[in-house]
Amino acid sequence: MKKITILVVMALLLLLAACGNEESGEEELATLEVEFIVPETAEPGETVQLEAIVSYGDEMVEDADEVMFEYWVQGNETDSTNVEGIHTSNGSYTAEVEFAEDGIYELFAHTTARGQHTMPLKSIAVGDAEEAVHQDEEHVEHKHSDGFQLHFSNPENIQAGDDTDLIVHLQLEGEELENANVRFEILPEQGEHIAWVDANETKPGEYAAVHEFSEAGTYSIVIHVEDDADLHEHEEYTIEVQ
Repeated sequence: MKKITILVVMALLLLLAACGNEESGEEELATLEVEFIVPETAEPGETVQLEAIVSYGDEMVEDADEVMFEYWVQGNETDSTNVEGIHTSNGSYTAEVEFAEDGIYELFAHTTARGQHTMPLKSIAVGDAEEAVHQDEEHVEHKHSDGFQLHFSNPENIQAGDDTDLIVHLQLEGEELENANVRFEILPEQGEHIAWVDANETKPGEYAAVHEFSEAGTYSIVIHVEDDADLHEHEEYTIEVQ
């Protein structure tokens, strides 16, 4: 009788464990999703609505930690504009923007919720975009591989002697680029000593490192990106250290 009771108890425990694993598996499968809605075209000065519809599994997210729209003229990402998304209903966050001049504009919908972060990328053609792009291409020195996007969170108010966070987001064909090899090449304008800093992937598609700038001045930062599929990209930025 005791053996039968023990077997029954063990069977119940196994059943409960299986159910718990199934529930846990369902939770693990839930991911943060953003439907980023942007018109394909617009005219300079026209008011354009940007919309991000945020969901987590089957749940519409009404309390995202952040929805921030960032946009810039293609090829000039260092001069970007950020606009906070305002929650309306049914997981929708919107903002109204105006694009001042002709060109192709690229846009991120930076979204943080449920402990996850995602940043879908879209583009919009404003005015006579083809002519503007043609003029820009005459000054482009490095062209990225198709579908590759690099976004450097340019740090502000950098103080010499303090630890500075260097963060870069990578996407390939609209998806976060994971398991890449990312290095920061740091060179002071006045000097020859180059510092190489390896970045760690902190979230899917997000790579971070910490560096202490020993002296004030102007520095060049070249971000090098490689992966196992022969991707090799780089992009250069200039920062000021106080």
